[in-house]
Amino acid sequence: MTDTKSGQMTWKPNGLSSDSLHLRTDPSQDWRIYKEFPEYVLPDPPGFSDGYATCLALLKKNWQLL
Repeated sequence: MTDTKSGQMTWKPNGLSSDSLHLRTDPSQDWRIYKEFPEYVLPDPPGFSDGYATCLALLKKNWQLL
């Protein structure tokens, strides 16, 4: 995972329920599924939501969870 400035994460982009993590590197950007950011993607443990491992890693890098 590449070090970079912190961004924002959500499980519910635009008020929709989702089982996948969504990211944006700036609040002015639209939400994008985390897999569109290959520099951040980590493999998830079996049975966990898509993006769980990535979310935990980005929290440690001071990303904001909304």
